[in-house]
Amino acid sequence: MTTSGITFPARNAEAFVRELKQEVDQYFKSRGISTKANAGMVIKTALLVLLTFGSYGLVLALNPTFWPLLGLMVLMGIGFAGIGFAVTHDALHGAYSDNPKVNAMIGRLFDVLGANGYLWKITHNVIHHTYTNIEGVDEDLTVSPLLRLSPNSPLLWIHRFQPYYAFFAYGLSTLFWVFGKDYKYFFQKNLGPYQDKKHPTGEWVNLFVTKGLYYIWALIIPLVLLTNVAWWQYLVAFLVMHLVAGFILGVIFQLAHVVEGPEFPAPDEHGRMEDQWLLHEMETTANFARNNKLLTWYVGGLNHQIEHHLFPKVCSVHYPAISSIVQRTAAKHGVPYYENPTLMSAVRSHYRMLRAFGPEAWARRGSDVTRVAPA
Repeated sequence: MTTSGITFPARNAEAFVRELKQEVDQYFKSRGISTKANAGMVIKTALLVLLTFGSYGLVLALNPTFWPLLGLMVLMGIGFAGIGFAVTHDALHGAYSDNPKVNAMIGRLFDVLGANGYLWKITHNVIHHTYTNIEGVDEDLTVSPLLRLSPNSPLLWIHRFQPYYAFFAYGLSTLFWVFGKDYKYFFQKNLGPYQDKKHPTGEWVNLFVTKGLYYIWALIIPLVLLTNVAWWQYLVAFLVMHLVAGFILGVIFQLAHVVEGPEFPAPDEHGRMEDQWLLHEMETTANFARNNKLLTWYVGGLNHQIEHHLFPKVCSVHYPAISSIVQRTAAKHGVPYYENPTLMSAVRSHYRMLRAFGPEAWARRGSDVTRVAPA
């Protein structure tokens, strides 16, 4: 197996990197607190798991008619997304606990919900976090050929319409994830920077076993046991559950990188990036709605995406506290710190990017617009 050969320089942000790490380390040491989950994180985990699987349990226990069923499946979708944001995301990064077995156990919820934790660690933890916003390598920029999320991506005629269908497409993301995406990546020969990627036999077995278990508990058991709805009504409710979860997950992840401000840098002809890796992360990432406590609780601090990219092994419950350190240190060293003040301002900014990369890029096609970061 070989990789793409993209490299980052080691020293052009040395003072910023050194001071930032010292300041954040001092924050935890001076307070005598762990960088991992606290009691609040454990309570949040329990609540989100209860919301998701409690809703599922009520579906089976109550055998409801269609509209109550639909309401419970909407709640299940909200819980599904919350577990992905605020529980398994931390665990799969090794940020939930100092004990790898605890992280692995909690990370298994990812597989229980129909996704694949092993592959997520490759595509997200390694590829996305290392090669953020680099076209052709960062898999988060290639979620679908229907979506153009980078100025360096190929421009297709259909992208003229992406501002009108993108948010619906995000709603389909978890449905595609559990029925297609993981299989596609497992069978794909080249994955991000990896050429001729091979997966252990045990992970192939785990893929099919855990997918099968998800299809059994999420689809087959309800179809067999529910007698007050037709089979197609349950499938509609199942689809709605995924539309809710997919929409929430898809939108939140896009607001961290595909908004105004963050750049889309490309390596030179030798595969060398211009800036040191940590500086690259600052230049390609944005926060949003940092002061919205409820949103921060629900999305697991992913609205503090800058802090997450710089300190992925620190539990998300600590991001609000260290964000002021990161912002202050960045300002001192002249390093960008991008953020949108509210959720809706971030959504509007993302919509403008969809336009810039879609209909506006189509109108400018033929001119020299590739590899240009948005204003």
